Amino acid sequence: MATDAQAPALELAPHLYAVGREKIREYARAVGERDPVHLDLAAARAAGHADLVAPPMFAVVYCAAAIEQALFHPDLAIDFEMLLHSGQRFEWGPLVLAGDEITTSVTLAEVSERIGMTFYVFESLSRNQRGEQVCAGRWSEVVRPRP
Repeated sequence: MATDAQAPALELAPHLYAVGREKIREYARAVGERDPVHLDLAAARAAGHADLVAPPMFAVVYCAAAIEQALFHPDLAIDFEMLLHSGQRFEWGPLVLAGDEITTSVTLAEVSERIGMTFYVFESLSRNQRGEQVCAGRWSEVVRPRP
């Protein structure tokens, strides 16, 4: 396996996600978000927004297909039975609203081996249809050895 300095360059296509009102509502309800700007169009507009506002962690929804593409890349051959999602970190930009089209690109930033485990770090960059960076993410995964 490659070290940090030798992380393989992966050919990954950007993924486009069209943000919908009902998906924002579903996500907000699923995670217990009660702020009406996520659930009620009139409340969102009264708060000065053009449409429903996606909760910040909605980033996992619009990034999902791009991250999955990286995790399932055949050059990595990740053993999913031994995979542990070890962390994620996000930096947000402008709010994501219903009607936005978010394009997410993912790169493999680091690969290293320690104590018999392989550590992967992926970075995501998501931009809206105006080219504004709405989210930058760092996703950490560990693949444990088989017993």
